[in-house]
Parts: sequence; structure tokens; C-alpha cells
Amino acid sequence: MKSPQEILEIAKKTLQIEADGIMRLSTQLNEDFPEIVHQILYLNARVIVTGIGKSAIIAQKIVATFNSTGTPAIFMHAADAIHGDLGMIQHNDLVICISKSGNTPEIKVLIPLLKQSDNKIVAMVGDTKSFLASQADWILDTTVETEACPNNLAPTSSTTAQLAMGDAMAVCLLECREFTSADFAKYHPGGSLGKRLYLKVGDLAAQNEKPQISPEATVKEVIIEITKNRLGAVAVVDDGKLTGIITDGDIRRMLEKNNSIDTLKAKHIMSTSPKYIDKDELAVNALDVLRKNNITQILVGTKTKFEGFIHLHDLLNEGII
Repeated sequence: MKSPQEILEIAKKTLQIEADGIMRLSTQLNEDFPEIVHQILYLNARVIVTGIGKSAIIAQKIVATFNSTGTPAIFMHAADAIHGDLGMIQHNDLVICISKSGNTPEIKVLIPLLKQSDNKIVAMVGDTKSFLASQADWILDTTVETEACPNNLAPTSSTTAQLAMGDAMAVCLLECREFTSADFAKYHPGGSLGKRLYLKVGDLAAQNEKPQISPEATVKEVIIEITKNRLGAVAVVDDGKLTGIITDGDIRRMLEKNNSIDTLKAKHIMSTSPKYIDKDELAVNALDVLRKNNITQILVGTKTKFEGFIHLHDLLNEGII
């Protein structure tokens, strides 16, 4: 049984070996890399990414990254390709074949079939003298000195290197296309990531009540309005014009300072410089305002026009935080 300290040392050694492998990749890049990026950029077809074993799993991740950043890509398992899936490849598709050895039986069967169809082939390979490397149009050298596995057998450093090389391609393609956060949002409409990129303040405010009172409202009326709508605040509006805000914190401070509240009106206790945000702002920007000002709700609208409220809980419920 390994001690906690021994386990930590093994983990650190593993990470260091894999980090060293990634660092060496930059020295293994050559003129093939920018040529591959340009080929994909101007490709009037799809990128097919294939592999066998652990490399197939890396291929799936690269395909997912490509698709999410504007490069149409399809995963094809190398073993399934020679049993019918080869039909998914069109004439102009570019094929990225991932393999550590470059000499597996499935690869040796697949590559000649691809060459018969005149598909261009990129070899992401850990042996630049392998069969795959010799048959490819371009080579991405993902050779590693050693696997992190103590027996130098289980794919660890090699698959990490493949993954990093795929990310390097994806980021280069993304920057060459000047892919923006708005573009990214088109491909990520679901989940918290998508919401951070497209959900607007107005979308959240529309789900809430719009508590408001006049400057002449009594303290009792103010408290009732705040309590009824459960947003912790109420807007003070005079003839359609926003003049202030009263929060539950303002109510507590008012009660601490005054023995009698019978003569107090909303205008006496309101804040005349409330924080507000435009309805067309991204909800994630509202979160920044709330955090910077240490507040839990914010008015939606302009300096004079009241259009609603959003609360910190709205952002929590949407998974923005």
C-alpha cells in the first residue's frame, strides 16, 4: 500500500512527464503545421478525424473542438471505416489519422483505400518513420520520449501530446477565422457557457415583477411592496420617471435611525443614485456590477426609465454563477 506522500510523488512525476512531452511538441513543429492549417481553412469539404484505440478517443475530442469553433469535422473510427463507414468520406474531405505507432493493422488497410479516393491525409503520429507517416501528405509529429506509465506501455504522454496538438490546430484555425465570442455562442446555446454568451438582462427582468411606488408612498406601503415581490427592493417612480430605489437594507437603516416613522415617505429614505443596467446588456455583465458594488439586485433600464429588476438569484438559477 502506497503512503499519501508516495501517491503525491507519483502524481507529480506523471504530470511532469506529460508536461515535458507537450513542451517538446513545439520543437517538433515544422512547415507542415501551417500548411495543414491553411488546407483546412480553405477546404471546401469536411475534416475527417480517425484513429484506433485510445487515439480514437482523442480523435473524438478533436472533432468536438473543431465543430465548436467553426471547423466542420466528423469522427470515423478506423476499425469501422474498413467495415462500411468509409462511405461517409467524400472526395474532397481531408483526413487526419491519429496513431502512436502508425503501424496498426487497421491503419495499414485504411490508408491505401483513402489514397485510392485521392483524399489528402494528415498523419498525427508518434513515429515519423512509420507506414502512416510515409503515406501521408503532411505529418504532425507527436513523438514522446516516454509514457507516464511506469511500464512505458499505457498511452498517457502520447495521448496527451495528441490532444495538445489538436488544440493547437483548433486555436490557430479559430484565430485565423477571427472567431468571436458571438460566433462561439452560436455553437454553444445550451448550458451555462451558452447563457453567459447570449442571455440578456432583459430576458431575466421579464420573468420578474416590477415593484414600484411613488415618492409620496408611506413606509408601510414601501414595506408591503418589497415583501410582496420578494426582490428585496422597490423602484421609486414619479410620473413614469425613475427617481430612486429603496432596498430592504434601506428599511433596516431607517428603522435604526428613527423612533417614529409615521411621517416618513418613500422620498425621505430612497437612494437617489441607484445602480442600473440596460436591458440589452449580457446577464454576465450584470453579475460583474453586482459583485463590484456588493449588492444583490439591480434596476433594469436607464437613468430615468424603469424597466424592471434582476436579482442575484436569477443569475444563480440560470447557472451564470
